[in-house]
Amino acid sequence: MTSDDVVVKRRADAPEGFFAAEAAGLAWLAQAQEAGGARVVEVLGVGPHEIRLRRVRTAAATPSAAQALGAALAVTHAAGAPAFGSLAPGSGGRAWIGPLALPTERALATGRAGAPGSWGPFFAALCLEPHLRAARDSSAVDADGSAVIMRVCDRLAAADPDLTGPPEPAARLHGDLWAGNVLWTAGGAVLIDPSAHGGHRETDLAMLDLFGAPFLDRVVAAYDARSPLAEGWRDRVGVHQLYPLLVHAVLFGAGYGAQAVAAARRYA
Repeated sequence: MTSDDVVVKRRADAPEGFFAAEAAGLAWLAQAQEAGGARVVEVLGVGPHEIRLRRVRTAAATPSAAQALGAALAVTHAAGAPAFGSLAPGSGGRAWIGPLALPTERALATGRAGAPGSWGPFFAALCLEPHLRAARDSSAVDADGSAVIMRVCDRLAAADPDLTGPPEPAARLHGDLWAGNVLWTAGGAVLIDPSAHGGHRETDLAMLDLFGAPFLDRVVAAYDARSPLAEGWRDRVGVHQLYPLLVHAVLFGAGYGAQAVAAARRYA
């Protein structure tokens, strides 16, 4: 193997466990890959301030590759997780979405997260509310907008079926599945940069939808054929998109905050 076959991601100020958590997430997703799940980038080595990955040789997306991704993603999700919010073995109970830390697994035992079998309270308490607080602190979301989003959080905390859909087991999520984390190759799609955790499978699909993905209709159709989505899932896409929109509001400012508030008004 030459240096051309290796990509090294470095971060001198990486928090403790940052790259170890990424490697653990990739390994967890790779377990599902062995059963026909979505392909993930291969980890070659990891240290406190870097991770070494096998280079992915990219190519144009194709309809057939998109269909294959949809079917494979359904397999990955079906591999499951012990609970909503559970993290990959070996992660040290820590994960990040981009540079932002996710609440630790310990937080699952407290507050509004509720029982591990309930997605709505988990999503409100551990995905939305922490990032909403950060967005408000940075003025990316104002007080009125925050109140709108909190009304959605209250409905999720109450497990309102109009927002949560019917009960489903925790899925094994990539967790940051926007289009930039899907690399297309001559052999199909390869996923990179996960924020792997146990969550609702609709969240990954909603993230793909948020910023657009090539042949998304083919991805979704193949997914639905392999693992049928619950009735009304299209109406819930905006609920799931609140999570990445709030993350982007924290990182990039009020433009994304306004998008998050606009999305929340539909459900508040």
